[in-house]
Amino acid sequence: MADTKHLLINVILYGLLPLWGIAGFIDWVCHRATHVERTSGLKESLIHSLMGLQLGIPILLCLVFEVNVLIFFICALMWVLHEIVAHWDVHYASPLRTISIWEVHVHNYMATVPLYLFMLIVVINWDVAVKAVTFQWSGQFTLNRLASPPGSPAYLPEYMAFMTVLCVLPYLEENLRCLRYARYSGLRGRQAQPPESAYFEVQWNSDAPLRDRQSAANYALQRGDGGQRCEEVSG
Repeated sequence: MADTKHLLINVILYGLLPLWGIAGFIDWVCHRATHVERTSGLKESLIHSLMGLQLGIPILLCLVFEVNVLIFFICALMWVLHEIVAHWDVHYASPLRTISIWEVHVHNYMATVPLYLFMLIVVINWDVAVKAVTFQWSGQFTLNRLASPPGSPAYLPEYMAFMTVLCVLPYLEENLRCLRYARYSGLRGRQAQPPESAYFEVQWNSDAPLRDRQSAANYALQRGDGGQRCEEVSG
């Protein structure tokens, strides 16, 4: 019968890690549905990528190297920073775009899964956790590759391919989409400046909240009815 440590490792490998990737993909779908590129924009998209790196780095370290005090501290630090950035993300985005009930629900998973991962790492490597808090750090700040990979030799490349499809490529697409929209909006803004009244009309009647006067004016031009609506409002 498998021991408890082995069972907990399997919970991480085949339960929590895939769940985190699935939650990340659903979150991306929610961002796309609310047109993140023309609401909260490139800044929020880069925040999403930052949070992915904050968890991706310690996950990769734990899958490749033995957990010692160094990796334990990295995991703890990245978890704390991820929580701070996650709060910043919602604080920044909520006034600018609609956060649906689906996105709120998936955020629950994206906030709790990292905590569960860290807690299981502590339990599985309890001796390392004790060394970390009792300052027994001698020889604990090196990277020692695992003699045998967790799960199976194929697990790491398979999981990296899984995360590339579900998270890396979608969020890279989101970054590029937001960047293209920001550049396009800036170009349209330099080519034509609509009257002030267009901003107010679009601001109150567009389907999604827009960030500022320039974004609203560009949105009116892209819809193709900016001039007509300007005349209606001005008249």
